[in-house]
Amino acid sequence: MKMRPIVCLAGAAKLQSAFLLLLCATRLCAQTNLTEKSPEQLKKLSLEELMNLDVTSVARRAEPLRQAPSAIQVVTGDDIRRTGASSIPEALRLADNLEVAQKNSHDWGISARGFNTDLANKLLVLIDGRTVYTPLFSGVFWGAQDYLLEDIDRIEVISGPGGTLWGANAVNGVINITTKSAKDTQGFFLETGGGSSLQDFAGMRYGSTLASNVYLRVYGKYQDRASEDLLNGKNAGDDWRMGQGGFRIDAERSDQNKLTLQGDLYDSDENDLTRKVSKMSGGNLLGRWIHTISEESDTSLQLYYDHTHLGSPKPKVLLEPAGNLKDDLDTYDLDFQHRFGLGEHHQFVWGFGYRFTHDSLQNAPSVAFLPPQLDHNLFSAFVQDEIRLATNLSLTLGTKVEHNDYTGFELEPSGRLQWNVTQKHMLWSAVSRAVRTPSRIDRDLREPTGLPGPLPNSILSGGGPNYVSETVIAYEAGYRAQVATNVSASVSLFYNDYDHVRSTTITLPFIFPLVFHNNLEGRTYGLELSATWQVLDWWRLHVGYDLLKEDLRVKPGQVDASHTLNETADPQQQFSFRSSMDLSAQVELDAGLRWVDTLHNNNLATPGTVPSYFEMDARLGWHPSKSLEFSLVGQNLLHSQHPEYGFPTASREGIERSVYGKVTLRF
Repeated sequence: MKMRPIVCLAGAAKLQSAFLLLLCATRLCAQTNLTEKSPEQLKKLSLEELMNLDVTSVARRAEPLRQAPSAIQVVTGDDIRRTGASSIPEALRLADNLEVAQKNSHDWGISARGFNTDLANKLLVLIDGRTVYTPLFSGVFWGAQDYLLEDIDRIEVISGPGGTLWGANAVNGVINITTKSAKDTQGFFLETGGGSSLQDFAGMRYGSTLASNVYLRVYGKYQDRASEDLLNGKNAGDDWRMGQGGFRIDAERSDQNKLTLQGDLYDSDENDLTRKVSKMSGGNLLGRWIHTISEESDTSLQLYYDHTHLGSPKPKVLLEPAGNLKDDLDTYDLDFQHRFGLGEHHQFVWGFGYRFTHDSLQNAPSVAFLPPQLDHNLFSAFVQDEIRLATNLSLTLGTKVEHNDYTGFELEPSGRLQWNVTQKHMLWSAVSRAVRTPSRIDRDLREPTGLPGPLPNSILSGGGPNYVSETVIAYEAGYRAQVATNVSASVSLFYNDYDHVRSTTITLPFIFPLVFHNNLEGRTYGLELSATWQVLDWWRLHVGYDLLKEDLRVKPGQVDASHTLNETADPQQQFSFRSSMDLSAQVELDAGLRWVDTLHNNNLATPGTVPSYFEMDARLGWHPSKSLEFSLVGQNLLHSQHPEYGFPTASREGIERSVYGKVTLRF
């Protein structure tokens, strides 16, 4: 018997009503606190400060970046502001260890260490501890992930498995987006602007003190983006609009207890090539309690509810007419963790979690998921022990155990060795096992043909009822150092051994349906390099390089209709170069150049490519006063348009050169 939560929320409508009432009430009792940081306080951190920046994604506790034994990169809020990124996917281009490709006006392909296909499913993404991937395909609808970028504190990006701490889907990487405390966002913030592709946008945030050590912020934003063009010059008609609003309350009632309550609502309309409109909307509500016991011990308890709605038009397929696929997903999640020290040599972190999802689909004639309604339970527990072997040498051992309704128990252990050669030079190595559990598309998908006759002839493709978890054994090693006062560098090497990777298998003697199985295996290996050089007090340079080699194969005696091509769509090499200058106390100039190698993709068993390309973005910012900022941003400046993704057909889109202006006011 499947378990249901004891307490059920009434759904998105009730959440929205409660949310709006809370915003109105808090706004009426709020009092203005004009403590917003000035531009002088927003200057970029020094290299020493960056290396000492606390990160939490590697060990589920705060530790300096220079001591984090993982292939991790940090994108700060000031990095985002200075580059002129207008969305979370654009901000993720600043992480050298990610593959980021824009598909069209509103869709993106984002992955780490390969497998960046349309069904990219090996990357875990969290926003303030809330998981945002969909169980439909274990991937992320990037067009629905938004926030007021001014209020993002940092984005931590780990390339490599994180399953021991974060669980299934943290196979090739973890993106952990952390927003600022309401205490740090007091006063008014306004922004507005527009241009060629980002036609118009506006954002507002108000922060106030509700009571002693109780802080509030509310925000809202809207954007209207123009459509891109097809490579033949015709308009693709994929323009879209999105609005989002939310709140956050942080209460620091004592040194031992911190409480957070936050929520968001969003609504989006996205056009596609057929001029049909996809609807994406939703809301979430999250609460967190952090209790500090001592310097060496603390606990955290987090609960959230998340509702998402998807309305996606589906075209006619053979004899099946066109229609709309609608999906409503309700997620209830509980997470608890406890950190404590044991003697001088052990630092433990342990915890447990429970997630319940209710997925309700209205199937389209040509695309269906059976059963249309599905309840799913996920139980998890983890433990990790950091053992100090010597003053400068530590070994971290841990594992996560999960139980899901598809495959039962899954085990994800890891071992990580860290050697602090000096205070500023660190070597690390790791061995990890991670899993990607089945999604609804792997098990429950049905694509009817409308042709007469019994199954299987009337099904074009579908999920496999015996589909099991994909697995990887990952071997990593790395080096991170502040090489000199003005130079820092990081390099990581990896070798991943995959098994039970998704395949598409024909059904004999009819060929159709094509069914998902686990008939692939293989390996990937490569390196990731990044370095930062503070040339002068007012000039900083950053360089990044990635190398990825992939070798997938069909298991002996098995079949894959796509000849292993369906699971990879990745460039072998990437290179990025960024320059950040303070031309004066009031003027900033930032520019970024990137090169992406040829991307190999497919259409079933037919290979295709996206040509390699150079591209450049730039931003010029001017602060005439401490409250006012003007900026001019140019994106994709080297070409009038260029493709970044997609099979070479008439429907592949080019990403256009764009320019927009922005005005920001703080008071």
